[in-house]
Amino acid sequence: MDNIPTGKTYLNPAHILEKVGVALGQKVADFGSGGSGYFTLQAAKMVGNKGLVYAVDILKPALSAISSKARLMGLSNIRTVWTDLEKFGAAKSIKNNSLDLGLLKNILYQSKKQLEILKETARTLKKEGKLLIIDWEVTGLGFGPKKENLVSKEDIIKMGASIGLAEMESFKAGPYHWGLIFVKSS
Repeated sequence: MDNIPTGKTYLNPAHILEKVGVALGQKVADFGSGGSGYFTLQAAKMVGNKGLVYAVDILKPALSAISSKARLMGLSNIRTVWTDLEKFGAAKSIKNNSLDLGLLKNILYQSKKQLEILKETARTLKKEGKLLIIDWEVTGLGFGPKKENLVSKEDIIKMGASIGLAEMESFKAGPYHWGLIFVKSS
């Protein structure tokens, strides 16, 4: 499985997933997986055949791309979920309190409904389950999202606390990204 694309230009999926503690047999959801599948495919490799990874996106072509890549790589532990993360309970195929880990990477800056997205992802986490959030820093380098669309990690920490997510760790996820790891406390 060394042929899993890494996307290491901005983020290193294998390193980040190791940091958050992805392990054999876990259930993980990559919320807003996109079509590249860097995190989805790497997580599927790490959880193994007894684990399960959900690739969750609002774009059907992105989910089709991940399904194709998974087949080509011989990964049979990925399930695609077409949903709108801004609607609580919309990802019906992921049961309440069922996941060991949820991933939100470069998603929150794309929406004005960050709290709704956090509520939907938190709904799926087991008690003591983790939520990894990665989003863009203000770089001033002329690429990445517009400054007015960026979200601050301080705001996300407050939102998380309001819905039972306790900040476990804050870290630099890459040269242009911040990272937060939350634990579901209730």
